[in-house]
Amino acid sequence: MPRRTRPLLTAALVAGALAACAAPPDGAAPATPEPGAPTSGFPLEVTTCGLTTTLEAPPQRIVTIKSSATELVLALGAGDRLVGTAFADGDLPPELADAAPPVLAEQNPAAEAVLDLEPDLVYAGWESNLSADGAGERAMYEELGVATYVAPAACKSPEHQPDRLTFEHVFDEITEMGRVLGEPEAATELVERQRAELAAVDPAGEGRTALWYSSGSDTPYVGAGIGAPQMLMDAVGLENIAADVADTWTSLSWEAVADRDPDVIVLVDSAWNTAEHKREILSANPVTAALPAVIEERFVVVEFPAAEAGVRNVPAAADLAAQLAALDLGEPVP
Repeated sequence: MPRRTRPLLTAALVAGALAACAAPPDGAAPATPEPGAPTSGFPLEVTTCGLTTTLEAPPQRIVTIKSSATELVLALGAGDRLVGTAFADGDLPPELADAAPPVLAEQNPAAEAVLDLEPDLVYAGWESNLSADGAGERAMYEELGVATYVAPAACKSPEHQPDRLTFEHVFDEITEMGRVLGEPEAATELVERQRAELAAVDPAGEGRTALWYSSGSDTPYVGAGIGAPQMLMDAVGLENIAADVADTWTSLSWEAVADRDPDVIVLVDSAWNTAEHKREILSANPVTAALPAVIEERFVVVEFPAAEAGVRNVPAAADLAAQLAALDLGEPVP
């Protein structure tokens, strides 16, 4: 993938329009893999969310947007190729905590800031990260010779979105990103380890209903029936009270929550909306304060980055199962 100098971006380009691609400076050579880097399988074409990109060689200068993208690059051993990261959803998981990838922006970076880093790959965890309102349109990057990749689970168009996310979709992204990075063996080993860990997960919530409470106070934003929350609840045996909504997340009134009376409440923990804050909301709200799950504190907690498709999902399933077992729920009521 040729490296480009930062083109002169006009206001129209910043708004998402295309600008002319600047040529490399005199004497500049295109980026090539470092000595010893694997090159088999290239050129490589990959398609995500309906857009196909071609990589001539494993990318050497990578920008990631969202924790799920950053963590997968790190987990595959390519952290030394990260030139910028953005939109972290929280701290890195313990197994990656020693990494210190460079931070470009707290949320979506500006297109100019990304291009200043001369990346040959921009990898986003959300489709909206690479839009006119985010870090710039994918078409713009492709026109400038920069490959783009969006987590397939995050595609919003029905024809590209998983009809119901499964761990196989997660493993497929790990495998495909292994090919993209030229690290297929690392991806195979990671998938094998996660398959074994997933197989050992105890469905400790079997026969119990649950609310996946992500955010919101006046109206809760909850895990719906086709995304990572549903996948994780399935893994531990919980029946999602919002499974009938064919979306990844959805709004659900407190009255509907009370009517469905979940046995367990999954609290998503984030720096901006902690699990403890959610407990307070549930206890203070007269509609939910009388729910047995709230009175008896039948809560389990999941960290926000694990609530999206990525390398944290399998460890999160194991942790949720352990928390459910610790609640000592007894036998479910028929």
